[in-house]
Amino acid sequence: MKQNCESEVMESLAKTILVAARTAPKGKGVDDIVTFLLDEADRMMLADKMDELSHIKDLKFLIRDAKNIRDADCLVLIGLKSTGVSSLNCGACGFTTCKEMLEQKKVRVEFTGPQCMIKYMDLGIAVGCAAAKAKDLCIDNRVLYSAGAAACYFDMIDADVAMAIPLSVKGKNIFFDRPSAK
Repeated sequence: MKQNCESEVMESLAKTILVAARTAPKGKGVDDIVTFLLDEADRMMLADKMDELSHIKDLKFLIRDAKNIRDADCLVLIGLKSTGVSSLNCGACGFTTCKEMLEQKKVRVEFTGPQCMIKYMDLGIAVGCAAAKAKDLCIDNRVLYSAGAAACYFDMIDADVAMAIPLSVKGKNIFFDRPSAK
């Protein structure tokens, strides 16, 4: 007999959550989404990097979020590694044409941009599908800009932009009712 064995399935369920991100609709059918499942050592390293980035950028909420990463049972990252543009010339990126946006020098801070807005929407849809799948599986989760930013900033993953979704199966959702960052 096993008691309280919920956490034993977390890696498998995390992979199911990443399937939801992968199969999310993509603009013009081009898939520039990259997914990552961090093992415990990488998760702890990311939390340490978030602490480091909080001091570099003077963003105290990264320390609070790093604690959530440490306390989570599992962590997935969903990112964008853009291979181009939608060629719609929609202007949402801030430039009149896709060609004009592509001629701009890329800026890299936490994230690399500018990028095609359609690609950003693809990332948002993929992250939303993953969070919804986690909810469907009754896994507590929260989308964190902070962990994705640190993973990109410190080149832990090969992505232009990324969001993290820590996952937890505890008696209370650890990602809400958190103390506010000071």
